[in-house]
Amino acid sequence: MYAFLSERRINSLTKNNNIQFETPSSDFDWSMDKAGFGNYSKDERATLESLYEQTLSTIAEKEIVKGTVVGFTEKEVVLNIGFKSDGLIAKTEFRDMPELKVGDVVEVLLENKEDALGQLVLSRKKAMSERAWDNIMKCFESDEIVNGFVKSRTKGGLVVELFGIDTFLPGSQIDTKPIKDYDVYVGQTMPFKVVKVNHQFKNVVISHKVLIEEDIEKQKSDILSKLEKGQVLEGTVKNMTSFGVFIDLGGVDGLLHITDISWGRINHPEEVLKMDQKINIVVLDFDDEKKRISLGLKQLSSHPWDSLADTLVVGANVKGKIVNIADYGAFLEIAPGVEGLIHVSEMSWSQHLRSPQDFMKLGDEVEAVILTLEKEERKMSLGIKQLKADPWVNINERYPVGSRHKGVVRNMTNYGLFVELEEGVDGLVHVSDLSWTKKIKHPAEFVKKDQELDVMVLEVDLENRRLSLGHKQLDENPWDTFETIFTVGSVHEGTVLKIEDKSATIALPYGVEGYAPIKQLQREDKTTVKEDEVVDFKVTEFNKENKRIVVSHTALWKADAIEEKKADEKKRTDDKDKATKAAKKLNDSNEKSTFADVEGFAALKAQLEKKD
Repeated sequence: MYAFLSERRINSLTKNNNIQFETPSSDFDWSMDKAGFGNYSKDERATLESLYEQTLSTIAEKEIVKGTVVGFTEKEVVLNIGFKSDGLIAKTEFRDMPELKVGDVVEVLLENKEDALGQLVLSRKKAMSERAWDNIMKCFESDEIVNGFVKSRTKGGLVVELFGIDTFLPGSQIDTKPIKDYDVYVGQTMPFKVVKVNHQFKNVVISHKVLIEEDIEKQKSDILSKLEKGQVLEGTVKNMTSFGVFIDLGGVDGLLHITDISWGRINHPEEVLKMDQKINIVVLDFDDEKKRISLGLKQLSSHPWDSLADTLVVGANVKGKIVNIADYGAFLEIAPGVEGLIHVSEMSWSQHLRSPQDFMKLGDEVEAVILTLEKEERKMSLGIKQLKADPWVNINERYPVGSRHKGVVRNMTNYGLFVELEEGVDGLVHVSDLSWTKKIKHPAEFVKKDQELDVMVLEVDLENRRLSLGHKQLDENPWDTFETIFTVGSVHEGTVLKIEDKSATIALPYGVEGYAPIKQLQREDKTTVKEDEVVDFKVTEFNKENKRIVVSHTALWKADAIEEKKADEKKRTDDKDKATKAAKKLNDSNEKSTFADVEGFAALKAQLEKKD
């Protein structure tokens, strides 16, 4: 019974079961059998041992081997793997084989030839796992399709059993379409492909989507091989975007661009089509390499320009809807696919262009006149101002030179402002024609945009459609009166409004402004007049033509000193002249000079020198 037990196994059995073995005598002949025979030579013994060893299989640990079921215990299955002892495996590892019986052959993993009890250690579960990994790696490397059982749902996907081990099927790899309910797949057996293997963590990722995509690619190839430009196909609206519609042609998708849906303008495909709608479309183009198909719907009907009514001629009135507005004008659709451009210059008789949005907006129903029509090039220009009479006809009768009118300020520039007298008729008021007395640098200082302003017509240019207007001309020229008031040398009280680098602006009486050089603001005490100070000024220059008055404060106190200096100089000059005349008279005398004369001349000379 214990013939093939190891010494360690025997020691364990004797200790645990209180089995006593007698120690054989040292002279016992172990080569003897029960009958007293058994004396083998060394060669015979070696031969017998060799024959015995050949009956046992040569196996290594951690290898998968085949074992034969030789028996059952209450909890274990006894397997013979051709080793010197049998192995035991728990029945729980054979739950997938309820019909297991003696004689069946199964694969097991040899974990250990001899455990602590000297027993052979086997595992069917580990053998299945190792074999499963081998099969999975084989499928992964060969891109082979394998069936798997969907066991349960997990976060982000499904758990699928392949070859007895659990693998992960991400939700994005279930189908080409987004899946909302994963539970419908639980319990199903489906084909898969192994797409990713992590040896370190023993993770396997599989995909069912790649199989669908492969089928789609095959269908695409088949469909593309049969496609021809101009071919009419039936398709189903699969998806809509702002730029177009994707049409399912039975396994392959084609793009129907928004510009190829209708001859007319549309803002979104949903204005014409609906989801899952079946339509006929025409193949416009396709790319075998990129597998792209361009489709058209409007091409199934003739172009509306080819069937224009005979009534559409130059000069005819048309009605339509504004479908697009640009900076330069607006497009009027008078029929689906037939549009005309209303340039901004054709929207109003006014020479000053405005934005098209000032006249119309998208969707407006507008009436217009056909100005040009080119059917071959499919172009049409329209106008709406032609529906009204030209306001410049008989302009001289309605706006003669010198007439007074009221208008609205529509635009301003540095040099003036434009006043609209009526729709299409406006004129320029130069900045110099706004006020007689004030010097205006920009019209905004005088008036605001959209404000009413009284004007007078100064000039009419019918050829260039221009009017010159004035505002100050409504009143008499006050400079005719100012000429008698602000005479050169007159003194007036003034307020310093503003001091700049070289001159100052002075507010004079009657709303007139004058100018004073900076050096002419100096007082007698050497100080300078400041802004907002009120002092007297003397007029030093008056220019009616240029409407310019130059004044000076310094001239007031310097004038007296200048006059006094002039008087002194005049007196000295007069005295000198008298002395010169007296000397000349003496020289011209024929009488002989006496000593007394000399003394008199010397006295006169001394007097003159003293004065000098």
